[in-house]
Amino acid sequence: MTKHHAPKAILLDIEGTTSSISFVADELFPYARKHLAEFVAANPEAAAPILAQVGGDDPVATLIQWIDEDRKETPLKTLQGLIWAQGYADGELKGHVYPDTPDALRRWTGAGLKVNIYSSGSIAAQKLIFGHSIAGDLTPLLSGYFDTTTGPKRDSDSYTKIVDALDLAPSDLLFVSDMPAEVDAAREAGLQALLIARDDAAADIHSLAEVLP
Repeated sequence: MTKHHAPKAILLDIEGTTSSISFVADELFPYARKHLAEFVAANPEAAAPILAQVGGDDPVATLIQWIDEDRKETPLKTLQGLIWAQGYADGELKGHVYPDTPDALRRWTGAGLKVNIYSSGSIAAQKLIFGHSIAGDLTPLLSGYFDTTTGPKRDSDSYTKIVDALDLAPSDLLFVSDMPAEVDAAREAGLQALLIARDDAAADIHSLAEVLP
């Protein structure tokens, strides 16, 4: 990245950036799939408005199909967040974060930077991962959360909405993601952006330890 000036805030992706993709794919998604029908049956009031958004003759089957297809549908993300909340509360789930993640969050906040999250997972799910992480509760180090209700992560307009919500100039926000299309969209919106890949030499950085002093 060509640094024009030091950013005033940081925006982070989760999967592949702060946390392993395998945690979401191999632990969270299967957990939600396994418990979805049971949760809906046990929590009809909470589930009803979500199922209404899904529609169809069998919304539960549709939701399970969406999990299998890795769809980024907001009703699914909302319901997954509720199911995961129960799993975290029961101690069955712990949010994965890379070792450099809590160190980076403390370093940035200590330097006066506000750290925000932008993930396809719901805001509730984001707070659960960081609130019940293997490194403890990291939510005091985070200032804001954004999800698919803001817009698609590969759409530059989404990043414009985020900088507006944070009351920043686009170039004052630094976005870090492992997805090239997301980095491109952020740069198109005027943000500073870095592509992170822990095992790819072609990436801009390979650890959050490399981001700012």
